[in-house]
Amino acid sequence: MKRLFKLARSKIGKYLIGWIFEHMSFIIPVKRLRETEHLMAFHHPKPSYPLHILLVPKKAIQNLTDLSNENNDFLPEVFMTAQSLIDEFKLEVSGYRLILNGGQYQDVPQLHFHLISGNQEKVD
Repeated sequence: MKRLFKLARSKIGKYLIGWIFEHMSFIIPVKRLRETEHLMAFHHPKPSYPLHILLVPKKAIQNLTDLSNENNDFLPEVFMTAQSLIDEFKLEVSGYRLILNGGQYQDVPQLHFHLISGNQEKVD
């Protein structure tokens, strides 16, 4: 997975990462917490929080501004999957956030959501 992140940050990765999620998500080496036709959820490989889960659409969408009426059919699954994970990890009591980063705050050029809980840990 670390190699995938390195690739995603390269010039070619900007275009390739979305293609991989859309056409070859089965090769991504992560343990899936949830997977549907349009979405996959897995623990962040470099977590910044005690609980840090990524929810990634299986469509080549670089960021929120690339989202359109033609490519947003996965959005209900984002929220249903997040609800399911909130229940599974009992986050209603401890608290949680569902975050979408963009611009300089987005490390990987593929639209994705972070389900986090706990205080941010120091990243070395």
